Amino acid sequence: MTDFLAWIQACQARMESLLGELLPAPQIAPRRLHQAMRYAVLGGGKRVRPLLAFAAAEVTGAPAERAQYAAAAVELIHAYSLVHDDMPPMDNDALRRGKPTVHVEFDQATALLVGDALQSLAFEVLTRPGLNDDPAAQLGMLNLLAQASGSRGMAGGQAIDLASVGQSLDLTELEFMHIHKTGALIRASVQLGAQCGTLSDATRSALDHYAKCIGLAFQVVDDVLDAEASTATLGKTAGKDAADNKPTYVSLLGVARARDLAQELRADAHAALINLGEPALRLRQIADFVVERKF
Repeated sequence: MTDFLAWIQACQARMESLLGELLPAPQIAPRRLHQAMRYAVLGGGKRVRPLLAFAAAEVTGAPAERAQYAAAAVELIHAYSLVHDDMPPMDNDALRRGKPTVHVEFDQATALLVGDALQSLAFEVLTRPGLNDDPAAQLGMLNLLAQASGSRGMAGGQAIDLASVGQSLDLTELEFMHIHKTGALIRASVQLGAQCGTLSDATRSALDHYAKCIGLAFQVVDDVLDAEASTATLGKTAGKDAADNKPTYVSLLGVARARDLAQELRADAHAALINLGEPALRLRQIADFVVERKF
């Protein structure tokens, strides 16, 4: 486990350094926007999506020097989604990663532009030459991230989430929402990292099943933590789902059954990797980390 923690820290440090290079410098005009972009992205977060990209790259033999750009592109999309998600028309939250949200620290108009600019930067990063040896395959990577981010992915899931406030969803409906809202970008993280190397159809299918399980498990654990952990531990406002009357795995199943579901999803994720051998070790460890995390 110590080795895994060291690997996490190394990946997080690599990502922090790279994102710092990719984001516009704070002294470049428009300075306020660039300062807010850096505020939104740097200095916090678990970087789960980049970790998944790096781990999937190990499965397909992709060098970290290549996979890091796919990881950064996904993390920029994730960061933009958090900025917009925290704004008053969405979740109206004042705390993220233990500090004021972007619209609180700056203003709502700036926060809106931060999200727009981070999304554009993500696709700019993914167009860097050499992420895949086949230019057509790299074009496919752009298409993958676009779909995972758009109305058939993360944005669509958020729309379903907003429409579901105060509603009673069954398990199938809740899963459908989170396959889009949380799961789409997690699945893209795994596939983009893997596509920086040599990827067979069988491996692609195994990785996608793994990622689907991890995406759902991540959300189940998030719902449990929102119900049980403190604001100080989470770095964001605890108990907000219940306060906002949002359907969650906890509201539907209760804490104990939600925890059991997370364990079932972890087992399913491990099973998906059974034929991938030692190169999938980090993905297995991430599955455990996602389910056992306390924040």
